[in-house]
Amino acid sequence: MATTSSDFLVQRLFDWGVRRVYGYPGDGINGVMGALNRAKEKVEFVQARHEEEAAFMACAHAKFTGQVGICMATSGPGAIHLLNGLYDAKLDHQPVVAIVGQQASSALGSDYQQEVDLISLYKDVAHHYVHMASTPSQIRQLIDRAIRIALAEQTVTCVILPNDVQEMDAVESPVRKHGTTFTGIGFSRPEVVPRREDLRRAADILNSGRKVAMLVGAGALGASEEVAEAAERLGAGVAKALLGKAVLPDNLPFVTGSIGLLGTKPSWEMMMNCDTLLMVGSGFPYCEFLPKEGQARGVQIDLNPRMLGLRYPMEVNLQGDSSLTLRALIPLLEKKSDRHWREGIDKGVKEWWEIMEARAMLPANPINPQRLFWELSPQLPEKCILTCDSGSAANWYARDLKIRPGMMASLSGGLATMCPGVPYAIAAKMNYPERPVIAMVGDGAMQMLGVNGLITISKNWRSWSNPNLVILVLNNQDLNQVTWEQRVMNGDPKFDASQDLPQFPFARYADLLGLKGIELKDPSQIGAAWQAALSANRPTVIDAHCDPDVPPLPPHITFEQAKGYLSSIMKGDPNLGGIVKQSARQMMSTLLSRNHNHR
Repeated sequence: MATTSSDFLVQRLFDWGVRRVYGYPGDGINGVMGALNRAKEKVEFVQARHEEEAAFMACAHAKFTGQVGICMATSGPGAIHLLNGLYDAKLDHQPVVAIVGQQASSALGSDYQQEVDLISLYKDVAHHYVHMASTPSQIRQLIDRAIRIALAEQTVTCVILPNDVQEMDAVESPVRKHGTTFTGIGFSRPEVVPRREDLRRAADILNSGRKVAMLVGAGALGASEEVAEAAERLGAGVAKALLGKAVLPDNLPFVTGSIGLLGTKPSWEMMMNCDTLLMVGSGFPYCEFLPKEGQARGVQIDLNPRMLGLRYPMEVNLQGDSSLTLRALIPLLEKKSDRHWREGIDKGVKEWWEIMEARAMLPANPINPQRLFWELSPQLPEKCILTCDSGSAANWYARDLKIRPGMMASLSGGLATMCPGVPYAIAAKMNYPERPVIAMVGDGAMQMLGVNGLITISKNWRSWSNPNLVILVLNNQDLNQVTWEQRVMNGDPKFDASQDLPQFPFARYADLLGLKGIELKDPSQIGAAWQAALSANRPTVIDAHCDPDVPPLPPHITFEQAKGYLSSIMKGDPNLGGIVKQSARQMMSTLLSRNHNHR
């Protein structure tokens, strides 16, 4: 039997199937911490180094397990620190519940220390459900509704607990009278399939198309077989939004890879030349990389009706589960007899991989970052989990890594925030300790939050059945993605005061924590470094000294981008020699590869 309302809360979490909570303590949440201590055999508390890390871990927990993620923080500053990670979950449609402390209810409204209007603060990030408990009898329905709504709406919810309420006697069942409510546990996701007549209309459009392009995102992660079957029948190529990287393996000849500024030339060419677009489970935001309005007829499948018809004017919008909807749609699709479109896509994909290899193997000062990812691909362990941070690392993750069946992968999609790479990897390892995990992170994100994540790893790794966790740090002493955006998008040279990063000994720091550190400066040692890291008996940090002047070329260079780049050069970029040399090498490798293919 629960003794305090906090004991009852922890038991209720357990009854919902929660076995792990990510957070950081503080006096505003002490009552719940005491209850977690008393119930530590049931629910594990994972101490983060920072509340933002805890929220990222809860988001990754939801992404990789499909279950609700729970994060916890104290009142005031602790609750504020959760926000960035919670927005990451919200924008990527992940079920996460934040449980945050508050000052004593008797002090609220008195400008008390650490008193923040948390309901107002959380009204955006947790707008589907954010409430504060005023009596212990509320806690049952607050927890039940927060978890159920988070799961049903695939969103963030929040429960606020004043610290005096946390310590009050538990009320497991409210008094049965007017003004009380009796909630229960459990949620089963419905099978959502569009109407037969809408499926028929969608099939008619897809069957009439001669040049069909598909775009898949995170909503299609459970529909890999169905996506491949639909593409085969339609003779379509398949582009993948960043969050959909694991939908299909990259060894399939019709998979054009990523799309957008971090995307591939085959994806660009397919979208610019298609006459029909099938979009499955994706909220990909950049309309300039989709067909021009009026160029293609469109069909979209998404479980969330708010995402339908949002990025392209679709003729048929199908609300439904991706797997179930495709299963119902596939029998209505006619197999294309004319395979010229598909053959052209296959050829373009083959040429693109040759270009990628040529670019990756170009010399740099000292290491070409593309080569780190290219040489990792053949060494990826079976069923590994990949995480990545925002920035230039996401370019090479998107383009150079060839994912295989059974692997999982994620990063921050909608928010595209810095710093989730390491917390995502920790949460993946917590939930799948037997699986290898690899994080790919820039030095900016590592200095901002990642090095603190290494401390969390050093605290926990000995409890993992397989200690194999590798963090690749792209150490170029530059906030590289923004540096290139300044050049290309704004026409400005690199701003040293804004972009330069101090040197930090990532490998030596890993050694100091009892982890394994590998400092990598010689490109000929990249393969050996990956082999050593992936076979190490403890988590490993590869501190790879990379050339910041290697350009993350977009799949199609517009006039405005070329104009901006030339403008930045003419204004005297401090890295002028390096960026001109590396840009020329990258462009020449593309031309040489094309000439070789056309012989």
